[in-house]
Amino acid sequence: MKTLIFSILAVVCMSCQGQTKPATTIATKETPKPQTVIKKDSMKFEITKTPAEWKDQLTEEAYAVLREKGTERPFTGEYDKHFEKGMYVCAGCDNPLFSSDTKFDSHCGWPSFDAAIKGAVIYEKDNSYGMQRVEVQCAKCGGHLGHVFDDGPQETTGMRYCTNSVSIKFIPKK
Repeated sequence: MKTLIFSILAVVCMSCQGQTKPATTIATKETPKPQTVIKKDSMKFEITKTPAEWKDQLTEEAYAVLREKGTERPFTGEYDKHFEKGMYVCAGCDNPLFSSDTKFDSHCGWPSFDAAIKGAVIYEKDNSYGMQRVEVQCAKCGGHLGHVFDDGPQETTGMRYCTNSVSIKFIPKK
């Protein structure tokens, strides 16, 4: 009986892995050539702080998302339905990340953008929770912003940067 259960589990696991393809490149409007997903371990960030320093600076929820790769509940973030003109910056270090010109309503429950500012973000493979995704992080401090998917508006880049509201701040256009 144990052998039968083990055999069934092995077949299920192998068949699930064979149906997904790894996301290894991301294209954006600002960078027409695909950018390769990089390992965060190989990066040295301009802004580095201890966990205690980050906890002093950030709210509990922002710390959980930016530093521990958490996710806010869908449809609860302040920027989900926010469409003023301006710039979205990292809530941890004020690095400009997204222009409001690239924001769109994806109806997914999180702020969505079709492109990041060139050089503002880095990408890392994320195989958590049995999925293959591409994590988006701030290039200046390494903060977790969300994930990027290839189901965005086809008339622009085709990309959807699904971003946690708590990981960004909005700076209105003057």
